[in-house]
Amino acid sequence: MVGYDPEAKCVSTAEAAAAGSASGLVTRVLVSPLDVLKIRFQLQIEQLSSRNPTAKYHGILQAVQRIFWEEGLTAFWKGHVPAQFLSVGFGAVQFMAFESLTELVHKFTSFNARDSFVHLVCGGLAACTATVAVQPVDTLRTRFAAQGEPKIYPNLRHAVVTMYKTEGPQTFYRGLTPTLVAIFPYAGLQFFFYNILQQFSKWVIPSEAKNGANVKNLVCGSCAGVISKSLTYPLDVVKKRLQVGGFEHARAAFGQVRTYGGLLDCMRQIMREEGPGGFFKGLSPSLLKAAFSTGLIFFWYELFCGLLCAMKGPESTMRKEG
Repeated sequence: MVGYDPEAKCVSTAEAAAAGSASGLVTRVLVSPLDVLKIRFQLQIEQLSSRNPTAKYHGILQAVQRIFWEEGLTAFWKGHVPAQFLSVGFGAVQFMAFESLTELVHKFTSFNARDSFVHLVCGGLAACTATVAVQPVDTLRTRFAAQGEPKIYPNLRHAVVTMYKTEGPQTFYRGLTPTLVAIFPYAGLQFFFYNILQQFSKWVIPSEAKNGANVKNLVCGSCAGVISKSLTYPLDVVKKRLQVGGFEHARAAFGQVRTYGGLLDCMRQIMREEGPGGFFKGLSPSLLKAAFSTGLIFFWYELFCGLLCAMKGPESTMRKEG
């Protein structure tokens, strides 16, 4: 199971980082199209409806068709290079920090490291640590996914140099405040619900077959992702809006653009101009992405940790099945 377990510990902190990186890399390749759709929806000021003639995107299928015809198949992997840096770096730091924090809880407090509330707090803190480490890459990924044709940034190096020269180093941390505010409960709830669902599954299926463990990890992770994303989604929209600040010229072909003075100003403008529904734009592809990505992250992480344990030989204490 994810997290420190003194009775079944066979994965070191470095190995947890490696497993987290690998799980992030594989998952990112598979869910990138949903991420592009989510970002396009989040940044659209106009209502996501076919009844609004000024709206570029109306729904998932219409958006997929339009992006494909206007920008080609590769558009669904726009920003994939910085996104991969993001996924690999975030996965490594998050799982390394989570394993370390749950181990510290076990060794230096009276709390049970397997407790769901411990996973809630440690998961949130681990994600905040990872977020600060990879926020510049996340900003780059958002801009690449948001730009249309012709491209403002033809490659990663050009984007970094241009942003640094024209907007300063602080631009790489645009949206950090709402990101941290959102990521703590989002990631914390992921680990919290994943732990609860794993315990529930063992109660429902106490004599589970070993070959069904990976499927169970996938299902538990998917459910945890959908629940946590639904509860924290509005702050994700605000973060994306702030990350494209100063990038309005590249958004002209997509419809209206706005300039925001910060977190509170962004929230006020969205509420005033788009109503409460504005905070949930792109929720459908986001929930699909959350289900796939969170399920796959835990699935691959558990699988890679199991493989690392097996590589140590039969004399090594095997990691308990989640």
